[in-house]
Amino acid sequence: MSTTDHRAAVINGLVDLAAFLEANPGAPVPAFPKLLHFAAGTDPDMCAEIDAIAELLGTAIDPGDIGYGHYRTSRAFGPVEYSAVGILARAKARHDADSSYAGCVDPAPVPSSRTA
Repeated sequence: MSTTDHRAAVINGLVDLAAFLEANPGAPVPAFPKLLHFAAGTDPDMCAEIDAIAELLGTAIDPGDIGYGHYRTSRAFGPVEYSAVGILARAKARHDADSSYAGCVDPAPVPSSRTA
C-alpha cells in the first residue's frame, strides 16, 4: 500500500469511526483518545520530522519529554490528541540496557527461615 493510499485509508477509517460513534451513542469512547505517530530514522532525521509536524500543528516541542529521550509534539482537537514522537537513540539504548536481564530473574518467593 502506498503512503497516499495508507493516508486515505486512515482518514476514511477515522470518518467511519466518527459515524459509528455518532450512530451508536451506547458505544463507549476512551476518556483520552489519541492518534500517535512514531518517527523513524536517525536522531537528526526524527527531530527534523517532528519539527516539521510541530510547524504544521502550530505547536512547540515538549521540553518535558526531552529528558526521557523522547522528541515530541502534540495538539489537542477537543478531547482528541494528535501526537508525534521520535524515540532518540539514547532512550532506546537505555531501554535495551534495562531490558537486558529480562527473563533472567526468577520471581518465585524466597522460603522464609521462620517456622510457623
